[in-house]
Amino acid sequence: MKTKAARLRELISKSAVMIPGVPNASMARQVERAGFDAVYVSGAGMANSTAGVPDIGLLSMEEVVRLAGYVARAVRIPAIVDADTGFGEGEAVARTVRELEKAGLAGCHIEDQEFPKRCGHLAGKTIVDLAEMVERIKAAAAARRDKDFVVIARTDARGAEDFKSAVKRAEKYLEAGADAIFPEALQSAEEFRDFAKEIKAPLMANMTEFGKSPLLSFRELADFGYRMVIFPQSAFRVSMKATQTFLNALKKSGTQNDQLDQMQTRQELYELLDYDPAAEEWRGFRD
Repeated sequence: MKTKAARLRELISKSAVMIPGVPNASMARQVERAGFDAVYVSGAGMANSTAGVPDIGLLSMEEVVRLAGYVARAVRIPAIVDADTGFGEGEAVARTVRELEKAGLAGCHIEDQEFPKRCGHLAGKTIVDLAEMVERIKAAAAARRDKDFVVIARTDARGAEDFKSAVKRAEKYLEAGADAIFPEALQSAEEFRDFAKEIKAPLMANMTEFGKSPLLSFRELADFGYRMVIFPQSAFRVSMKATQTFLNALKKSGTQNDQLDQMQTRQELYELLDYDPAAEEWRGFRD
C-alpha cells in the first residue's frame, strides 16, 4: 500500500491538484468528504484559530507537529504543512522534517525568511542569505527517512527583493534538493506565468485572499504549469465570518432557535467523525 507521501508525489506527477487549507482536523475531514485529493495545514490557520495569535512564528515546532499530526491522522488523503522557517538551522530543520514524517504528513514547505517570520503577504519581510537557505533545504532533504516525503522550498524573495531574485533562488533550492518550489506573493498573472516558464519543477501557487497576489482560477494556474494550488485560509475565513454573524444574532435575540438551519447537526458531526455512539469503540484514525 502506498504511503501518503507517495500518493502526493503520484498526484502532482500526473496533473494539478486543488488543495484547500484547514486549521484543524475536523475541517480536514470536510475537505476529504468534499472529494479533494489533498489537504493543506495552514500555518496562519493554526496560529490564528488554535492560539489566537498572528502568523509571526509564535508556535513552536512541537506545537505545529502535534496540530498537523491531528490533521494527517484524521484523513486518508495526503496532508502538506507549513513548516515556517524550519524552526532553526541545520539539525533543527532536520528534526522538524523527521518529526513531521512521524506525525504522518506527506510533505512540508520551508521558507527563506528570517526568524521571526511574517505572513508572506505583508510588507517588512526579510530573507536570509541564499547560502543559509540552501543549507536549510539540504538539511531537510537529507533528513528524510521516507524518500517520498515532499520537501517544498518557499521563497519570499519577490516581496523582499524582486522577481529575478525569486527565480534565481528557486533554481538554487532545486539544486540543493528541494522537490518543488513555492514562490510566495507573486503580484500578477504574468508573474505566475513567467515564473512557471523559468522554473521547470513542480510549483505551488498560493491563492490567499486579501494579499499581494491576484486570485487566479485553478484552471488558469494549472494551464501555466502549477501542480499544487492552495487556498490556505479560505474555509477558515468563511467559518469565522459565519460565527461572528451568529454571535451578533444571539446577542441581539437571546436565542439560537432561528439559526438552527445554519448549523451542522449533531448527527452530521458524528457522521463526519465516523462516530457511532452505540459502538463499543471508535476507530476513526486514518493513518
